[in-house]
Amino acid sequence: MIRTIHPIAGVIGFLTILTFWTSTLYSEIFASHATVASVKTMIVYGLFLLVPAMVIVGATGMSMGSRRKDASALAKKKRMPIIAANGLLILVPAALYLKTKAGAGAFDTSFYLVQVIELVAGATNLTLMGKSIRDGRAMTARSRSQSQK
Repeated sequence: MIRTIHPIAGVIGFLTILTFWTSTLYSEIFASHATVASVKTMIVYGLFLLVPAMVIVGATGMSMGSRRKDASALAKKKRMPIIAANGLLILVPAALYLKTKAGAGAFDTSFYLVQVIELVAGATNLTLMGKSIRDGRAMTARSRSQSQK
């Protein structure tokens, strides 16, 4: 069961962040301030999906990989604290701040500074999560090929 839940939670987390990131970029470039404010509000609501997905992927990953010492597992273990810290210390506070600022119509220098930080942090998490998904798929493929021998 845990081997099913882990990749599903990981893909949900990845796709949710990707949706946040692309929606933000699109609205900032092509849409009105009202649309940007709506996107920022929806991102905060989306945290109710993202945060549990990330907790589940972290917990199931630690459970499955606790005894693994191969390079892929060790790389995933090193990435997870960075992904979690980036999310909890940068992305969640930035989402709340940007929602508040956008809701008030305050599209000032601090809004755009935090917006750039959020986009960079989001891209970083997408990259790290993508590498972890890639490594997880490789680990699963190796495990399947070894079990068929």
